[in-house]
Formats: sequence, C-alpha cells, structure tokens
Amino acid sequence: MSSTAVRRTALAASAAALALLVTACGGSSDDDSAAGDDKAKAERSAPAEGAGESAPAGKALTAAELEKVALAQADVKSGEVATELSADDQVAKDQISADDKACLPLVYVQGAVAQGEPAADVQRSWQGQTESPSESKGPDGQDMTDIDVNKILLNVASYADGGAEEAMAGLKAAVEKCAGGFDATAGGDKMRVTEVSGGDAPKGGDEGLAVNIGVATGGDKSGLMKLVVVRKGATLATFSAVNLSSMMTGAEFEVPADVVDAQVAKLG
Repeated sequence: MSSTAVRRTALAASAAALALLVTACGGSSDDDSAAGDDKAKAERSAPAEGAGESAPAGKALTAAELEKVALAQADVKSGEVATELSADDQVAKDQISADDKACLPLVYVQGAVAQGEPAADVQRSWQGQTESPSESKGPDGQDMTDIDVNKILLNVASYADGGAEEAMAGLKAAVEKCAGGFDATAGGDKMRVTEVSGGDAPKGGDEGLAVNIGVATGGDKSGLMKLVVVRKGATLATFSAVNLSSMMTGAEFEVPADVVDAQVAKLG
C-alpha cells in the first residue's frame, strides 16, 4: 500500500543503491576521490550569505527574514540541504486530512507543512548518509560497505499573537490523543499510523518535543518515522525524519542531532 512515508524514502533508496554499487569493493579510496571529498567539505564549511544569522527574539518574522535563519548548506558539515522540496515531497495543506482532527498537527509535521496560520513559513530538506565496513562479504569475498541513509523535511514558521505557543500545545495534545494510531491522507496518499509515542525532547529553544511514529508499510509490517519540534520565541521549527533501513524494518534510529542543532542555533 502506498503511503507518504514510503514515498519520501524513494529518493533515499536510490541514493543508497547507487552508493552501494560504487562502494561494494572495499579498500582505500583513490587520491582523486579523496581530493574531491576534501573540496566538498571545504565548500560546505565556507560562509554563505545569511549563514550565522539568528532570528530576533519574540517577533513574527517575514518570509525574507525566515529565509535568512532557515538551514543553509554552510550550516552543516555533512549531507545536502535543499532550499525547495522536491515535487515528490511537496504537499499542500488542503491535501492533508485525518480521521481524527486532533491528529492533524502530526501529519502537518510529517509533510513539512506549517501549523495553524503562520505569518510566514519556509521549507527545507536535508539528506545525508554514513558508511561503515560491513560484517558480511561480497560474492567474491571482497569487503562490503553498509550504507545508512537519513532524510529530514523541515518547516520553519513564525507566528503573531501567541500562535507558536498554541501550535506547540496542539502538538503535545496530539501525541496523547493519537497514541493508538490513526488514518491519514496526504497529497492523495493514504497512510496508516499504527502508534504514536513521545521521545526525549531536544535541547535548545524555549520548548521542545520529540515524537516516534509507527507507519504501516504493508501486511503486518511497520516502519518508523521521527518528528522533532522546537519553539524559540514566536518561531517554530519542525523536523520530519526518516531512515531508509528503519522505514523498512521498524528498527530504532537517531535523528541527526547536528542538523537539528544547526537549525535551532539560527533561531537565536
């Protein structure tokens, strides 16, 4: 059965498959590859326009101001930041529904859609992978590499008149009310959430929330998604994270903390 969660991992699956092909034969990397990696790291570390800026406290920001404090490539040491969501990841708010309206805030986070009525909001995505030696061997006995692919969809929204606090309260209530699961539709894709539970709240900001989401992936199988929400003043940052392996197996995974920390730091 199709679901928004599975659709979002399609690109990550392609990236993993490609990486597996080029890393299947282990051993030391050649000099050209190493030089390319060093150059890429240097480019990511170079200051970008708007990098390092933080949000003014306690005021609703404009879209232009949010663009300056939203995650940028220069803010992270690994992975790739996109300033626009891909066509597969984009979903309009009016295309999202749930059989229990109390659960809608969670689906909005999954879709990188702003809660309530923000003064302005922007979206970002981040995708990265880590590689480690595999315990298994290839068909000819060669060393293999395990690929771990993560993807995060972000929304950074600013609110007037206490809207950010209200949105956070709605999310906290949703975690309690929707613990037993619910059915949702996003962009035409039907999704069955099997369970909802709270996690360890992130550090930083004025309020934080972490949520574990079980998503039916076919038959009696369930994958795992994680949501993270941080409020700083009148600004709300939401993160919807998936791990390729965990979406297929339901196994535990860690949300890349450096990505969350980088975005929260820019909120001031």
